[in-house]
Amino acid sequence: MPDFDGPAILAVLQAHGVECVLIGGFAAIVHGSPLLTNDVDVVPQESTDNLTRLSAALRELDAKIRAAELDEPLPFDHDATSLAAGRIWNLTTRHGDLDITFTPSGTQGYDDLKRDAVEVVLRGTPVRLASLADIVRSKEAAGRDKDRRALPVLRELLALQRNG
Repeated sequence: MPDFDGPAILAVLQAHGVECVLIGGFAAIVHGSPLLTNDVDVVPQESTDNLTRLSAALRELDAKIRAAELDEPLPFDHDATSLAAGRIWNLTTRHGDLDITFTPSGTQGYDDLKRDAVEVVLRGTPVRLASLADIVRSKEAAGRDKDRRALPVLRELLALQRNG
Protein backbone atom coordinates (compact mmCIF):
# COMPACT_ATOMS: atom_id res chain seq x y z
CA MET A 1 0.00 0.00 0.00
CA PRO A 2 1.45 3.39 -0.97
CA ASP A 3 2.12 6.09 1.61
CA PHE A 4 -0.83 8.47 1.81
CA ASP A 5 -0.20 11.88 0.25
CA GLY A 6 -3.54 13.63 -0.18
CA PRO A 7 -2.12 16.89 -1.54
CA ALA A 8 -0.25 14.94 -4.26
CA ILE A 9 -3.52 13.30 -5.40
CA LEU A 10 -5.22 16.69 -5.49
CA ALA A 11 -2.29 18.20 -7.42
CA VAL A 12 -2.70 15.61 -10.19
CA LEU A 13 -6.44 16.26 -10.37
CA GLN A 14 -5.78 20.01 -10.56
CA ALA A 15 -3.04 19.59 -13.20
CA HIS A 16 -5.60 17.84 -15.41
CA GLY A 17 -8.20 20.57 -14.81
CA VAL A 18 -10.63 18.28 -12.98
CA GLU A 19 -13.45 20.28 -11.42
CA CYS A 20 -14.31 18.71 -8.08
CA VAL A 21 -15.09 19.46 -4.46
CA LEU A 22 -13.01 17.93 -1.67
CA ILE A 23 -15.23 16.41 1.03
CA GLY A 24 -14.87 13.82 3.80
CA GLY A 25 -12.23 13.34 6.44
CA PHE A 26 -9.36 14.93 4.53
CA ALA A 27 -11.51 18.02 3.90
CA ALA A 28 -12.31 18.11 7.62
CA ILE A 29 -8.57 18.07 8.39
CA VAL A 30 -8.08 21.08 6.12
CA HIS A 31 -10.81 22.80 8.17
CA GLY A 32 -8.83 22.04 11.33
CA SER A 33 -10.07 18.63 12.47
CA PRO A 34 -7.52 16.65 14.49
CA LEU A 35 -8.99 13.34 13.28
CA LEU A 36 -6.71 11.49 10.88
CA THR A 37 -7.78 9.87 7.63
CA ASN A 38 -6.04 7.80 4.99
CA ASP A 39 -7.98 8.79 1.88
CA VAL A 40 -9.15 11.68 -0.25
CA ASP A 41 -12.86 11.99 -1.08
CA VAL A 42 -13.89 14.09 -4.06
CA VAL A 43 -17.16 14.93 -5.77
CA PRO A 44 -16.56 15.66 -9.46
CA GLN A 45 -18.61 17.87 -11.73
CA GLU A 46 -20.39 15.43 -14.06
CA SER A 47 -19.87 16.86 -17.55
CA THR A 48 -18.35 14.54 -20.15
CA ASP A 49 -15.39 16.90 -20.62
CA ASN A 50 -14.66 16.93 -16.89
CA LEU A 51 -14.97 13.16 -16.57
CA THR A 52 -12.60 12.78 -19.54
CA ARG A 53 -10.07 14.92 -17.64
CA LEU A 54 -10.72 12.85 -14.50
CA SER A 55 -10.04 9.65 -16.46
CA ALA A 56 -6.70 11.07 -17.67
CA ALA A 57 -5.79 12.05 -14.10
CA LEU A 58 -6.66 8.56 -12.84
CA ARG A 59 -4.35 7.06 -15.47
CA GLU A 60 -1.51 9.32 -14.30
CA LEU A 61 -2.24 8.28 -10.70
CA ASP A 62 -2.18 4.60 -11.75
CA ALA A 63 -5.58 4.22 -10.07
CA LYS A 64 -6.90 0.73 -9.36
CA ILE A 65 -10.15 -0.50 -7.84
CA ARG A 66 -9.89 -1.42 -4.19
CA ALA A 67 -12.26 -3.47 -2.06
CA ALA A 68 -11.87 -5.03 1.39
CA GLU A 69 -12.49 -8.51 0.01
CA LEU A 70 -9.68 -8.22 -2.55
CA ASP A 71 -6.10 -9.21 -1.74
CA GLU A 72 -4.80 -6.89 -4.45
CA PRO A 73 -6.42 -3.88 -6.13
CA LEU A 74 -7.83 -4.53 -9.59
CA PRO A 75 -6.64 -2.64 -12.65
CA PHE A 76 -9.47 -1.10 -14.60
CA ASP A 77 -9.99 0.59 -17.90
CA HIS A 78 -12.11 3.73 -17.75
CA ASP A 79 -13.38 6.69 -19.70
CA ALA A 80 -15.93 9.42 -19.07
CA THR A 81 -18.87 7.10 -19.76
CA SER A 82 -17.73 4.28 -17.48
CA LEU A 83 -16.81 6.70 -14.68
CA ALA A 84 -20.30 8.26 -14.86
CA ALA A 85 -21.93 4.81 -14.79
CA GLY A 86 -20.36 3.90 -11.44
CA ARG A 87 -21.67 6.40 -8.91
CA ILE A 88 -19.02 5.54 -6.30
CA TRP A 89 -15.41 4.56 -7.03
CA ASN A 90 -13.11 3.30 -4.27
CA LEU A 91 -9.62 3.48 -5.70
CA THR A 92 -6.03 3.20 -4.66
CA THR A 93 -3.38 5.30 -6.39
CA ARG A 94 0.38 5.69 -6.25
CA HIS A 95 -0.24 8.39 -3.60
CA GLY A 96 -2.83 6.51 -1.53
CA ASP A 97 -6.57 5.96 -1.54
CA LEU A 98 -9.01 8.10 -3.50
CA ASP A 99 -12.79 7.82 -3.24
CA ILE A 100 -14.92 9.40 -5.95
CA THR A 101 -18.59 9.89 -5.15
CA PHE A 102 -21.03 11.74 -7.37
CA THR A 103 -23.73 12.21 -4.73
CA PRO A 104 -22.42 11.89 -1.16
CA SER A 105 -24.98 11.05 1.52
CA GLY A 106 -27.07 14.05 2.53
CA THR A 107 -26.11 16.10 -0.53
CA GLN A 108 -27.25 16.62 -4.08
CA GLY A 109 -23.74 16.36 -5.48
CA TYR A 110 -21.28 18.77 -7.02
CA ASP A 111 -23.52 21.81 -7.59
CA ASP A 112 -24.94 21.55 -4.07
CA LEU A 113 -21.48 21.34 -2.49
CA LYS A 114 -19.88 23.95 -4.76
CA ARG A 115 -22.36 26.59 -3.59
CA ASP A 116 -20.77 26.95 -0.12
CA ALA A 117 -17.30 25.60 -0.94
CA VAL A 118 -14.21 27.72 -0.38
CA GLU A 119 -10.98 27.71 -2.32
CA VAL A 120 -7.85 26.87 -0.35
CA VAL A 121 -4.29 26.25 -1.41
CA LEU A 122 -2.59 22.99 -0.35
CA ARG A 123 1.12 22.77 -1.16
CA GLY A 124 0.65 25.31 -3.92
CA THR A 125 -2.44 23.61 -5.41
CA PRO A 126 -5.79 25.42 -5.41
CA VAL A 127 -8.49 23.11 -4.08
CA ARG A 128 -12.25 23.61 -3.85
CA LEU A 129 -13.09 22.60 -0.26
CA ALA A 130 -16.60 21.68 0.88
CA SER A 131 -17.84 23.80 3.76
CA LEU A 132 -17.53 22.22 7.18
CA ALA A 133 -21.33 22.43 7.51
CA ASP A 134 -21.69 20.35 4.33
CA ILE A 135 -19.13 17.82 5.59
CA VAL A 136 -21.10 17.49 8.84
CA ARG A 137 -24.38 17.19 6.89
CA SER A 138 -22.93 14.38 4.77
CA LYS A 139 -21.48 12.48 7.72
CA GLU A 140 -24.78 12.77 9.62
CA ALA A 141 -26.67 11.35 6.65
CA ALA A 142 -24.15 8.54 6.04
CA GLY A 143 -24.60 7.30 9.60
CA ARG A 144 -21.60 4.97 9.53
CA ASP A 145 -19.91 4.20 12.85
CA LYS A 146 -16.74 6.07 11.89
CA ASP A 147 -18.83 9.11 10.93
CA ARG A 148 -20.82 9.02 14.18
CA ARG A 149 -17.54 8.93 16.12
CA ALA A 150 -16.21 11.96 14.21
CA LEU A 151 -19.36 14.08 14.45
CA PRO A 152 -18.91 15.48 18.00
CA VAL A 153 -15.47 16.85 17.09
CA LEU A 154 -16.69 18.22 13.76
CA ARG A 155 -19.75 19.85 15.33
CA GLU A 156 -17.55 21.52 17.94
CA LEU A 157 -15.20 22.74 15.20
CA LEU A 158 -18.20 24.05 13.24
CA ALA A 159 -19.48 25.91 16.31
CA LEU A 160 -16.04 27.48 16.77
CA GLN A 161 -16.02 28.55 13.10
CA ARG A 162 -19.47 30.10 13.38
CA ASN A 163 -18.56 31.97 16.57
CA GLY A 164 -15.48 33.47 14.99
